[in-house]
Amino acid sequence: MSDTTRYPAAGLRRRLASLLYESLLLLGVLAAGFMLPYLIVGLFFELAPQGWFAWLHILLLLGLYFVHYWRRGGQTLAMQTWGIRVVDATQDRPPELKRALARYLLSWPSLLFCGVGLFWALFDRDRQFLHDRLAGTRVIRIK
Repeated sequence: MSDTTRYPAAGLRRRLASLLYESLLLLGVLAAGFMLPYLIVGLFFELAPQGWFAWLHILLLLGLYFVHYWRRGGQTLAMQTWGIRVVDATQDRPPELKRALARYLLSWPSLLFCGVGLFWALFDRDRQFLHDRLAGTRVIRIK
């Protein structure tokens, strides 16, 4: 941890609670940005996109959501609720585009491989998730 950081790292329980709440909020994001367009295209044009295209659409939609909010202020709505923020690992400011993209892309394997990236926090010296460690970001408590 650098001398420029002012805020403590967010606790593991707080980050996991935010993650759970985020998963509920993402249902609305996916309904508006994924299901609605597919319903409209299906009803009016009688088309169904290929499966790979649907997964790419989801990946891009969620990427836009997370990267936008992390860059804007370091917080999604769930993170605001739980009083946590994503910041650059060396400074208490929102991550640059490159770090935010890296965090997003690295979070997928971190979650999908049986949550190994989340379990990493149990052994990490700063209790950070693996994708935060690799992306050069950290999650801080602001409340």
